[in-house]
Amino acid sequence: MAGEKCASDNQQDFSDSCEDETCIFCQIANRDDDTEILAEDEDIVCFQDIYPGAPHHYLVIPKKHIYSCLSLQADDINLVKKMADMGKDVLKAKNVTNLEDISLGFHVPPYITVPHLHLHVLAPFSALFEWTEFKYTSFWYITEEKLLQDLKKERDEEKEKVM
Repeated sequence: MAGEKCASDNQQDFSDSCEDETCIFCQIANRDDDTEILAEDEDIVCFQDIYPGAPHHYLVIPKKHIYSCLSLQADDINLVKKMADMGKDVLKAKNVTNLEDISLGFHVPPYITVPHLHLHVLAPFSALFEWTEFKYTSFWYITEEKLLQDLKKERDEEKEKVM
């Protein structure tokens, strides 16, 4: 599960330990903060980014503290899918109709501002604010689709080792 090793390079990631009083996203997930929650289930929550990069910019986070996308493993494929589905559902609830013009993605360490896994949900991506463009188009940003592809490849490689 998450936190044991990096999916992308099989090296240890940074600590997945979290003290609720120090991690702002843990505080939000635990409702110890007054941030408005736009969607929630037993595992994840969604809220608006305080520094938006597009007209619609939301974050989906797991309630369990996970350091980053590099902490994820093949067992976390369903979590990533669930996060993406919630992000799309929030966009639909906010009357975003063109789901072809969106970006769902994660920043890759060391280019993270909050050390708690968070999926960026940006729409319309074609209207990305110019001053944030690099943040969501660089090497340090991995799309949800690419991350899922990498995690599935890891899963398949693990299956081959067992056979």
